[in-house]
Amino acid sequence: MNINVGTLDRVFRVAVGLLLVAIALGYMPGYQTVWAWVGLVPLLSGVFGTCPVYTALGINTCKTS
Repeated sequence: MNINVGTLDRVFRVAVGLLLVAIALGYMPGYQTVWAWVGLVPLLSGVFGTCPVYTALGINTCKTS
């Protein structure tokens, strides 16, 4: 798969993913929920730089020269 997630998009995805995984692991008392494991999706797409939904929709947030 080609990289289709730009730098700012990747930073945002990793930040949101880490926050949600931290909630899932119980690092934020009172907020622990199994649904926070959904944070793995943006985290992994940010780390690897590719988003299957972007591919399906033909979206590319990378800057091209």
